[in-house]
Amino acid sequence: MKIFKLTTAVFCMALLLSCNNKADKKAKSEEVVAVASKTNEDVILDKSVVKIKTTLQNLKSADSFPRNITKGNKDWNLVGVKDWCSGFWPGTLWYAYEYSKDPEILAGAEKFTAPLKTIAYTPAENHDIGFMVYCSYGNGYRLTGNEEYKTILLAAADTLATLYNPKVGTILSWPGMKHKFQYNTIIDNMMNLELLFWAAKNGGDKSLYDIANSHAEVSMKYLVRPDYSIYHVISFDEKTGEFIKGATHQGYADESMWARGQGWGIYGFAMSYRETGNEEFLTTSQKLADHFIERLPEDGMPYWDFDDPKIPDAPKDASAAGVVACGMLELSEQLTDPVLKEKYFNAGKKLITLLGSDAYMSGDTNESLLLHSTGHLPHNSEIDVPIIYSDYYFMEALLRLKKIEDRIVQN
Repeated sequence: MKIFKLTTAVFCMALLLSCNNKADKKAKSEEVVAVASKTNEDVILDKSVVKIKTTLQNLKSADSFPRNITKGNKDWNLVGVKDWCSGFWPGTLWYAYEYSKDPEILAGAEKFTAPLKTIAYTPAENHDIGFMVYCSYGNGYRLTGNEEYKTILLAAADTLATLYNPKVGTILSWPGMKHKFQYNTIIDNMMNLELLFWAAKNGGDKSLYDIANSHAEVSMKYLVRPDYSIYHVISFDEKTGEFIKGATHQGYADESMWARGQGWGIYGFAMSYRETGNEEFLTTSQKLADHFIERLPEDGMPYWDFDDPKIPDAPKDASAAGVVACGMLELSEQLTDPVLKEKYFNAGKKLITLLGSDAYMSGDTNESLLLHSTGHLPHNSEIDVPIIYSDYYFMEALLRLKKIEDRIVQN
């Protein structure tokens, strides 16, 4: 009898171990399948979210924002609320939250967004209100529906609109640079129009749409050259509205092709087409994109300026690649021709793949996501270093790409 009980117990134990072993194998198998099913964007986003969260834990003051990292250092150099880059860090946090749904990152995004409220209610000092407020509060409202965020966004749009001159038909970009450029409008300003378009659709004055549309039309006429490269700055007579000249501030020369400026144009005109349906904006975006693709160097990563005579020894600009990648994906989504959609989608994806490579991802080097951006080379500022807007547009590009590919799989 004892032998029978012992045999039964051994049998039961063996059966239990066998079941546990099968369960473990099944769990491991499912884990392997889950890992294998992740896209390259998922892998990069996973790493990026971990890094962003670690950086968030190291930053204590909500009114100090990452801007750049000095060569040889690991930590971000910080700037205040009024720096034109202040909205990119909270915007990056919002993108990280969108992907991860991590409550700690959400709390961080809210914390670093809040101090920027003052921009909406302070007299406009420059066109960058869109970068500062729409990248932060805009993404926050999109993801949370927080009505306070909406109120602040509408106020910010009204503040930005105070820089509009109806005689010129554009928003004054740099009030503080009139001594150099007279009444000036820069290509970067195309990106800030989205705040005005959004406000006009969400309870703001309808005139905000007219201002944004006029700005895009005048920019298309004078900022875009006949070969579809772009001036950085255009100057006007403030009293008559007469066009004076095109120039540069951050590019190599007045007639050179500054890489990030080309990106602002590709993205800005594609977005303006989305908001207005004006076919000329779509065509302009396409031609700007084609010219960018044609002039890319063999490795596929843009130099800071395509006409720098020091090429191939000139610095690259990862930030330009990120902006262009977002612009290419935006353009792809606005087109109906499947061949053209694929062309610009692939161009954007190629840039994202390059940015996600070991050559550009920072790894353990420092707190940033990306290396090798160039801010203002003529001013000897931020050359071949991490810059926060590079990380911001990289995160945006990754999320855009993931959403498009997810839709393709589902269909």
